[in-house]
Amino acid sequence: MCWGPPEVERLEGRIVVITGGASGVGRGMAEAFAAAGARLVLADIHEARLAETARALGPHAEVVALKVDVRDPDQIQALADRAFAEFGAVHVLCNNAGVACNGLLWQHSLEDWDWIFDTNVRATLHGIRSFVPRLLEQGEPAHVVNTSSMLGLSSAPLTGLYGASKHTVLAISEALRMDLALVGAAHVGVSVLCPGPVRTNVAEEPGRPPVDPATTPAAVSQVNAALKAVVASGMDPRAVGDCVVDGVRKGRFWILPAPEYLVQAEQRLAEIRTAAGA
Repeated sequence: MCWGPPEVERLEGRIVVITGGASGVGRGMAEAFAAAGARLVLADIHEARLAETARALGPHAEVVALKVDVRDPDQIQALADRAFAEFGAVHVLCNNAGVACNGLLWQHSLEDWDWIFDTNVRATLHGIRSFVPRLLEQGEPAHVVNTSSMLGLSSAPLTGLYGASKHTVLAISEALRMDLALVGAAHVGVSVLCPGPVRTNVAEEPGRPPVDPATTPAAVSQVNAALKAVVASGMDPRAVGDCVVDGVRKGRFWILPAPEYLVQAEQRLAEIRTAAGA
């Protein structure tokens, strides 16, 4: 299920598609793949950020930058059509675009749920549906990287909505790996990226449905402030990108840039074993 050694180590000239590629983890991935000699197709909904990132990477890599709303399956299909038409192949797909919002589960509106799941979950599915059949057909070594989170392996207060979406992305990634193995598609690998806190603006993305401050308890505001502080001191996005490049080269399923956060997942497993009497 992972690439053979000759292809894994050679990213020079390979075609890498990254959604949410204009900022945050997506830009970190773009910088890391560019440094490895890859050619890039960056998709993002924010045109100004996309143009700035393309300019910054331009002297160092071949970059095609496309405005794409990943919530729209037709736009993801058009992204795939453009990438294959432009380059003739795709070797790495990073389903990375994501948004976040914090709050008490019972206070999230249905619009919140739609916004998060359309962007984080359905966009991942759109990417798989539009790209994976072509990756199978082209017969060349290829790899899919889906961005989950340490909150796909554990949970924290006020992050239930975001965490639910990232748990789903993790489940999708595990199932994709199994489905590819089932059909003998050894030339297409899968990775799931589970970073801890990263210095990004994911929690402040424009487009989130408005929140009424009058309905927000003081304790919620305090915890939200603490969560923002954790993100502000988080890992550099480029370092996360370097972990992704290394994981793809080595054909690893699990990409865990901040393994110290696994303690929360271990606590969950311990609780499950205790409940089962194990």
